[in-house]
Amino acid sequence: MSPSSFPAEFVAPVGGRGGGRTLARLIRLPNLLIMALCLLLVRACLLLPDAPWARVLAPGFGLLVLAALCIGAAGYIINDYYDVKIDAINRPGQLVVGRAVHRRHAMLAHLLLSGAGVGVSGLLSPLLGLVNLGSALLLWGYSVRFKRVALVGNVSIATLTAALVLLPELQMQTGSEAVWGYALAAFLLTVVREIVKDVEDMRGDAQHDCRTLPIVWGVGRTKWVAGFFLACLALLVAGAAYNALAHHQPGLGLWLLALVLGPLAALAVQLRRADRRQHFARLSAGCKWIMLAGVLSMLWLG
Repeated sequence: MSPSSFPAEFVAPVGGRGGGRTLARLIRLPNLLIMALCLLLVRACLLLPDAPWARVLAPGFGLLVLAALCIGAAGYIINDYYDVKIDAINRPGQLVVGRAVHRRHAMLAHLLLSGAGVGVSGLLSPLLGLVNLGSALLLWGYSVRFKRVALVGNVSIATLTAALVLLPELQMQTGSEAVWGYALAAFLLTVVREIVKDVEDMRGDAQHDCRTLPIVWGVGRTKWVAGFFLACLALLVAGAAYNALAHHQPGLGLWLLALVLGPLAALAVQLRRADRRQHFARLSAGCKWIMLAGVLSMLWLG
């Protein structure tokens, strides 16, 4: 769906900036681009490493990417729709729904994008349709209820991230073990990032009766929970790096050691010392960079 397909009143200027930037902020365009890159690298490097680009970029795969991005964009919109009051406290400068975008138009966009994502993937295969339907429902449940429950919201988003990595494999059904390894890594890192974000957003969450992990258990215990998932991820990455070096893939092994495992160790040190909101904001950003490095490591398998 292109920006021009929305009603003219859907997007209003923000601070003199055009509607295109408002729309990009609403659907988290940079995040969607990373999602598309992840899907492309999974297919090109893990599933079809020796195939020509004409096969990698087959129309069916293009429709799969379109469906996934529609579901992702719809999820961001519905999350903003239900979090207007909380975001007004936690991120007042980033508020879009209710300020630049009418809430009823945001809901309409969510329904249209979700419907398009489920419909397109259903045309590709019933399995993909069911997975994307489940993703859309889980995103709605997360926005309405799950994100306000300790650990439930964190695991929900992590499950959706892992499902994204698995989509190309579910379409092709090659039996690739590497895809499942990357999906598990994405799950673990996303749990860590979501827990860190909960600590960062404690002030607004507490004022609206959310029962997130730091509110229920306190920041100290929450850091231990995040540390547990971080340790699990570090063991997984260390094992993958060792396996790569043992199987004469030095590029992949060194990449994982230097750009994934090393930053994870630094993240653990920063997590132990963190005690202010800006510290947890930096930890959240660090998780995103580590995830990008993990995604790009697939290039060594292509």
